[in-house]
Amino acid sequence: METLTAANVIACEDSRVTRKLLAHYGITTPLTPYHEHNAAAARPKLLARLAAGEAIALVSDAGTPLISDPGFKLVRAACEAGHAVTAAPGASAALAALTVAGIPTDRFFFEGFLPPKDGPRRTRIQELARIPATLILYESGPRVARTLAALAAEFGARDAVICRELTKLHEEVRRGDLATLARAYQSGADEAVETRGEFTIIVEPPAADTNQPGADEVDALLRRLLQNSSVKDAVSEVSAATGRPRREIYQRALALSESDNGAAR
Repeated sequence: METLTAANVIACEDSRVTRKLLAHYGITTPLTPYHEHNAAAARPKLLARLAAGEAIALVSDAGTPLISDPGFKLVRAACEAGHAVTAAPGASAALAALTVAGIPTDRFFFEGFLPPKDGPRRTRIQELARIPATLILYESGPRVARTLAALAAEFGARDAVICRELTKLHEEVRRGDLATLARAYQSGADEAVETRGEFTIIVEPPAADTNQPGADEVDALLRRLLQNSSVKDAVSEVSAATGRPRREIYQRALALSESDNGAAR
């Protein structure tokens, strides 16, 4: 409240949302819009105000600003210009979901939103499959059913927790394995399932795989295939054979090619 009251202006996603908060506490600080659609035009104006000695508060409609949320480029530009940037943390859906999930928290990977289109989303899920950590994903109501189905198809029967509208009036938490949750969120499958709002999905880590090939084995297989195949074909074959993400294998193939070419010179 002190920060919002003391600021010269409050940059916000939607003034209608922020104004409700300010009105509740009698705060009269002027508002200016800052969101993904106007950021390029609004950012120089905000930086000019900072240069003039003003204090600017940045808020989001829900959750902690800058976590899968507009504002990163503004903070970077402000820092590059030598302005001080401090945080007054808000409610973080990622950490709130993690704390209530009952799934290991010693190591976690925040993915945020998956690609909206089926092909890129499936590819990214395949890359996430072997990350040895609890996964945290964000999703919107209209896409949550498709995302759960895609996760279930790739991850199998891993346990997961679906958190909807965390820290808000209609907060809801559902638990189960991914296949069961995916079926529940299919259109009309469960009348009690609500798909309005914002979702956080927590997925348990993969089971330990003692048969996972080591780095030396992957390198040896890549070198053998690269002798007679293109990088693309070699990467596809090694990724399929080892279960490792294509991106990881591709980066390793490039490193091996550079190393081998350097040795040959």
